[in-house]
Amino acid sequence: MIADNMTQAFQWTFNENDQEFSLHGSLRPQRADELNGCFSAMEQSVAKVSGKFYVNVRRLVRMNNVAFHAFAGKILDLVRSRSDLSVHVTTSSVVGWATRKFAVLETMSDKITVSEYDNEFYPGQSFVEDSEFIHVLRTQTKLTWRHEKELLRKHGLKPGMQVADICCGIGDFAVLLQKEFEPDRLVALDHSRSSLDYARRVAADFGIRGIDYVFGDAADMLLEDNQFDFVTCRHSLQVFDQPELILKELYRICKPGGRVYVTNEKNSHCLGEPRSESIQWTYNEVAKLWHHFDMDIEIGPKSRRLLIDGGFENVTIGSFMVNNTDGDPQDFADVIASWKNLFAGKMAQERGDSPEFIERFAKGFDDHIFAALHPKGYAGWPIWVASGRKPL
Repeated sequence: MIADNMTQAFQWTFNENDQEFSLHGSLRPQRADELNGCFSAMEQSVAKVSGKFYVNVRRLVRMNNVAFHAFAGKILDLVRSRSDLSVHVTTSSVVGWATRKFAVLETMSDKITVSEYDNEFYPGQSFVEDSEFIHVLRTQTKLTWRHEKELLRKHGLKPGMQVADICCGIGDFAVLLQKEFEPDRLVALDHSRSSLDYARRVAADFGIRGIDYVFGDAADMLLEDNQFDFVTCRHSLQVFDQPELILKELYRICKPGGRVYVTNEKNSHCLGEPRSESIQWTYNEVAKLWHHFDMDIEIGPKSRRLLIDGGFENVTIGSFMVNNTDGDPQDFADVIASWKNLFAGKMAQERGDSPEFIERFAKGFDDHIFAALHPKGYAGWPIWVASGRKPL
């Protein structure tokens, strides 16, 4: 059951199934008694809970001291009055002050715990945000754009739309969107401050204006409902261990009748000739490696099911093959080399793989590079593209 209270600046909801009480928006009362309605709802919610009560403040953008002291007192009262009850407060690094404030409660009661949601939810983030990987992301976008700029039209993107690029990374795709489609509004959101800093520099270097770069958590965005005609999220569902939560947010910010467009991979279908057997073995192992870190680089063909399960209609799915004939073969080889450095380097070492395994693992990438640069060779990297319409 979901219970709601709607005000202009502040909302609260209770999900009985998850035993979670969530706070949203801006909370800046002048007096504590202005929160009586919220506290009454919280007490009614707690009455339905056994064991652990979750307080979610991930989307609480602002909170003054009056509100914090009132909520801290209420949470302490709850655990003191119920011997069977413990409270877990979930914050987000996107709203940086929240963790610092609420962490104080842990020192006041051993029945209160506080955790920063992002650290648990993005297990592979340190890999995909590696600064050494940035240059190859631009090359990857260069290779995929020649396919995607036509596919985007087929999936419904038109000039003059309200567009959001979620998990925008280093921002190069947003720049291409702005130049090719001239949206009326373009918001580019990412969870990495370093990537956004780089994105702003890229836009400045190309003299691109009109992109609103936003720091945010893709699974819990501080964007209003029903804002965008077209929402993109590329190569990102595969990085999260709960992609359905990302899709829920993409659905929320999309206008009724608008579309959400996603791209993802099935890395075990990377191929090359000659030396195909070595290449195939390595990319099968890549899938296992990502699974070890709770990421799914095989998610591409699953996109249709995920979109349908997420409530979308008129779902369209297809694939294209990036290959060594898409421009300069060396560009493709450089992408593979970066995969080798990350997958057979940092990730395999952190998993604890043996030197013998890593040597064989790395050889498959070298053989893929050989195929890409061979005058008669072929090397391919498949991308799945899917989109779904939010019902009217």
